[in-house]
Amino acid sequence: MRHLVVISSAPSIGDGMAPLGSRQEVLASLSALNTYPESREGDVLYGPGVEFQLGPNQDPIVQMLLDVTDEDIAWLAIERIGRTLNWKFVDMATGNELAFAQPS
Repeated sequence: MRHLVVISSAPSIGDGMAPLGSRQEVLASLSALNTYPESREGDVLYGPGVEFQLGPNQDPIVQMLLDVTDEDIAWLAIERIGRTLNWKFVDMATGNELAFAQPS
């Protein structure tokens, strides 16, 4: 299973990373892209071939862990999420960064 860290493509703010958004904003954005928690208070969100793990009670969300659970369908979902939400992904095994150009 491949593990990625999800971070914002926006420039860092002060001493820290730019947030992905408030917890509510992140959940709403991902739900529009077919990715949901099992329960309203859940910290794991399930989408096509992927699972996002949120830090418990973290608000705003600065980073998330993404597990690729199905290689055959995950990459299309990851690319769509990256382009739509302007997020980038860092492969934990290699350190390689995946960032997708914004649609024009």
